[in-house]
Amino acid sequence: MGSGAETWRAEKPQLTLLLAAPRGFCAGVDRAIRIVEMALQKYGAPVYVRHEIVHNRVVVERLEKLGARFIEELDEAPAGARVIFSAHGVPKSVPAEAQRRQLFYLDATCPLVSKVHVEAERHFRAGHEIVLIGHAGHPEIEGTLGQLPSGAIALVENAADAESFQPRDAAKLAYITQTTLSVDDTSEIVSILRRRFPLIAGPHKDDICYATTNRQSAIKAISPHADFVLVIGAPNSSNSRRLVEVAIRAGAKGATLIQRAGDIDWSLLENVQTLGLSAGASAPEALVEDVVEALRTRYDLKIEEISVTREDVTFNVPRVLAS
Repeated sequence: MGSGAETWRAEKPQLTLLLAAPRGFCAGVDRAIRIVEMALQKYGAPVYVRHEIVHNRVVVERLEKLGARFIEELDEAPAGARVIFSAHGVPKSVPAEAQRRQLFYLDATCPLVSKVHVEAERHFRAGHEIVLIGHAGHPEIEGTLGQLPSGAIALVENAADAESFQPRDAAKLAYITQTTLSVDDTSEIVSILRRRFPLIAGPHKDDICYATTNRQSAIKAISPHADFVLVIGAPNSSNSRRLVEVAIRAGAKGATLIQRAGDIDWSLLENVQTLGLSAGASAPEALVEDVVEALRTRYDLKIEEISVTREDVTFNVPRVLAS
């Protein structure tokens, strides 16, 4: 006769876990974190970081232990401090203020966000009024709006905004987008703008980043087969919140966002036989592993990884850190 522990293990309910791939860290997030780590190694603590370097408390708390200090505005950093700008990008006024205060700064803005900034400048120089598709208040939006003079960019958040938007001159119009949006939502908004303003100019290549697109494609692949989907990410992470929305639209019976394994509401999984799992672009793989282990303690777990593509993108850190 087996022990009580063996009997308990044998009676654990079965659960199939569909693990979305790609998931978790993207190249821009990885680069931003490396910039903070390398700056701490090269210059010593403290290094000040304007805004959360990426939207993930676990990442931020680990960097704080290494000596990073997170601030919202530059006036919180003392004279002569070393400052890093977050992956989301900053208005032009921020590096100008850093120079005025003689702060040494490093820019960890994701290169794909910087690409949007360059596009905004190009359209502005061409005399275009610019429509920015995105979510008000997000740091990436604040950074993009701050690349040009006030009034040069109009923010459109949804299809209703696109239908009601009135340009100064429909023949001189261009659009750019936040990099972490829902691919489907953005496509709908762009379609409306193109229908209403056939001459509107767009980006040479989609602004929505490869990682956002890939993670949404992966969650679309697992969601029709899942009774429920868990997405690991921070509540202020745009790309993570979009994954929850995409999962439900793609056929999952339910989906929710959690920051870590300890946040799982087990009552939501009571009748679940097939569970989907993904992670936003600012969530480390260690958080995925923790969730898998938490599931293992309660279920006889069968794991299937569903991969839609392989990612091999990398971005270089600033030369001053690499030297």
